Amino acid sequence: MSRAPDLGAVRAFLGTATPDAWADAAVHAVDTLLIDHANCEKKAAGTAIGMLYRYDAHEEILAPLARLAREELRHFEEVLRAMRRRDIAPRRLSPSRYAGALFGLAASHEPARLVDTLIAGAIVEARSCERFALLAKRLDGDLGRLYAGLLASEARHFETYLTLARSCADAPVEARAEEMLAVEGRLVTEPDRVLRFHSGPPAG
Repeated sequence: MSRAPDLGAVRAFLGTATPDAWADAAVHAVDTLLIDHANCEKKAAGTAIGMLYRYDAHEEILAPLARLAREELRHFEEVLRAMRRRDIAPRRLSPSRYAGALFGLAASHEPARLVDTLIAGAIVEARSCERFALLAKRLDGDLGRLYAGLLASEARHFETYLTLARSCADAPVEARAEEMLAVEGRLVTEPDRVLRFHSGPPAG
């Protein structure tokens, strides 16, 4: 049995809460939410796999990244099943500014780039966990169960990425994480031109 996620730790790490306006809009745009969520799960798996190739000399991170990739693909399948039950076809959506801006903060030199990418991964997973909790409370039926079921995995992913960042860094990562979280907080609270899983609240 999966242990209950420590949402207190997730929220304390993030510092900034998702605005109610995002959650209110999301539950009224389930089709868009599911399509973008499925795309996010694919991208998350791709990020982990990409790191497996880029950092194959770092043996200590390979097995955890492989597990993360497998779980992200399993989550993609779960979201895809929810879409099929609603006759929602997968399609590409324009991305929000979130992932590009967050991973774009990574240093251009190693090993700082590796550490920053792992910190960014922790932040994305923590935000996903927080938003899963919001959606689980607001959505009924199978969608509520879907997001409640994803909570434990995402909390574990957040912890894994943060642990890997600490293991690869020459110094404590907290100060760098705070810098990146300050940017992330603005990305999820300032109005966004589109509603996406990791966007800010829709403008207007």
